Amino acid sequence: LVQLVESGGGSVQPGGSLRLSCAASGYTDTNYCMAWFRQRPGIEREGVREGVAAFYTGDGTTYYHDLLKGRFTIALDNMKNTLTLQMDNLARDDTAMYFCAAHRAREPGWCRNIWAYEYTDWGQGTQVTVSS
Repeated sequence: LVQLVESGGGSVQPGGSLRLSCAASGYTDTNYCMAWFRQRPGIEREGVREGVAAFYTGDGTTYYHDLLKGRFTIALDNMKNTLTLQMDNLARDDTAMYFCAAHRAREPGWCRNIWAYEYTDWGQGTQVTVSS
């Protein structure tokens, strides 16, 4: 059972940066898709977890939400078993609860679509608020 614990959230002004971390434990020798999701406030978005970025542990392939690529960078520190999300030039619309998630995978393509329903293990989330 993979356990995931997020940290690094907080409040930041528009245009600022934050770096989220996800400490992972319980890995086996298999490969995984590890990803960041976010759940933004608002009735129309209630319960919707958007895929932000994904990382395939087998070879380091990364995938991003089309609208976030260029501002967000996902990485995995293998020595520390920590998944990170560097977020730059943040906007108010990036305000959300950010979650780390994982599921077993056999090839990079399994991580391509970043769909929440495919992920079996989840952290508790860390809040990011962007406001002036």
